[in-house]
Amino acid sequence: MGRIIAVANQKGGVGKTTTAINLSACLAEAGKKVLTIDMDPQGNTTSGLGLDKNELNNTVYELMLGECTVNESITKSEIENLYIIASNVNLAGAEIELLDINEKEYILKNEIDYVQDDYDYIIIDCPPSLSMLTVNAMTTANTVLVPIQCEYYALEGLSQLMHTIDLVQQRLNPDLNMEGVVFTMYDARTNLSLQVVENVKNNLDTTIYKTIIPRNIRLAEAPSHGLPINLYDSKSAGAESYRGLAQEVIARKDFK
Repeated sequence: MGRIIAVANQKGGVGKTTTAINLSACLAEAGKKVLTIDMDPQGNTTSGLGLDKNELNNTVYELMLGECTVNESITKSEIENLYIIASNVNLAGAEIELLDINEKEYILKNEIDYVQDDYDYIIIDCPPSLSMLTVNAMTTANTVLVPIQCEYYALEGLSQLMHTIDLVQQRLNPDLNMEGVVFTMYDARTNLSLQVVENVKNNLDTTIYKTIIPRNIRLAEAPSHGLPINLYDSKSAGAESYRGLAQEVIARKDFK
C-alpha cells in the first residue's frame, strides 16, 4: 500500500511546492512509483513537472466534482516512474461548488483509495491556506510533511497548522501523523538560518529531517523549465539535498 504524504504549510513562499516537485522526482529517480497530486489552484506543481496546466481536460477539479474517474485524471509525466493528477485555476471554484455535498472532506480520499496500492508514494501539494482542499489532502494522507523557511517568521502560523492537523486527526482521519519538518532556503552565511533551526528544534516536538534544503539559484530556475532539480542540474546542491530528503523518507519504516 502506497504511503501518502501531504506537503503543507499555510504560509506561502516556504518552498512547499518546490519540495513536492523535487521530493516526488527524487523518489521516482530512486526507483519508486510515485503519484503527485496538485491540490493548489495555482497549478505550480503541474507546470513545474512539465505539464501545460491549461491544456488538460481531467484535473483534480473534474475528479472532485465527479466528472471523471481517478484513472482518467492521472497523467504520465516525462519523468520515469512519476505520474500526476494536475491542477489549474478552475480548482479555486471547487470550494463553493462542494458546499452542499455530503462528506465533502472525504472526496479525494474516496477516489485515491482506488489507486493507492498502485504506487509506492503519493505526494500531495496542498494550497497555502487551511481550506477544504487542504482538509481533503489531510483526510487522504497518512502523514503531513511541513517545509519551514529559515527566516525570522518561520514559527508564525505553525501552531495553527499543528492545531489543524490535530483537529483532522481527532475528527476525520485518526490515522494521520506528522511526517516531520524539513528546513528550506537555508543560508549557511547567516546566523539567522542557524538560529531558526535551533529555535524550531527547541520548540517543536516532532521529527525534524536531517537534510536541510539550501537557498540555491538552480532550484529557483528549474520550475521555469518545467523540470525538477535532479533533471535540470543533477549535480547542484539543491539536487543533492532533495535526493538526501528522499532517502530519509524511504528509510522511515514507521509509517505504512
